[in-house]
Amino acid sequence: MVIKIRKYLCLAVFTAILCACASKKVVIDKQTEPVTNPKLIFLNYKVSQNDAHQKNMQFVSYNIVEGSFKNSSFMFTDHPEIGDLKCIQLNKDSIPTDFIFIKNPLFKTIEYLNDSLIFDSKIMRLKNTTLSFKLPLHTETKFIAIKEVIDSLQSTKPLITTTLN
Repeated sequence: MVIKIRKYLCLAVFTAILCACASKKVVIDKQTEPVTNPKLIFLNYKVSQNDAHQKNMQFVSYNIVEGSFKNSSFMFTDHPEIGDLKCIQLNKDSIPTDFIFIKNPLFKTIEYLNDSLIFDSKIMRLKNTTLSFKLPLHTETKFIAIKEVIDSLQSTKPLITTTLN
């Protein structure tokens, strides 16, 4: 009889421990409205910098296609630094609908094998380069503005605004 009570007591304690260790996280099912016919925009620019370290951008082209955006690019950042770019989608009233930060395209990180046959990296500063990237295009977007981050408070300086037709 005592053995049965011990077995049930051990089983009760074990069950209590399992219940106490179980996750208490509440699962919320987010129901977002699916975007019908999602679109992507591919943008191409020429970026240069003069001797006074002032950036200049020239628009090359854009292409709008249907498709969904999968952010796997190494060029975007959530923590912008001075010299990075802020790409803003604007509606017809020039009100921002979305934005994304792009790492400074004039700084390229190159990996190479050194003399000891170990991978090493070096940051090269370019005077000019091409900048090509894709974004999910919002339906209200009529303009794409690109600005340069000029201080640690993420203040920006306008570089170029592209009108979408």
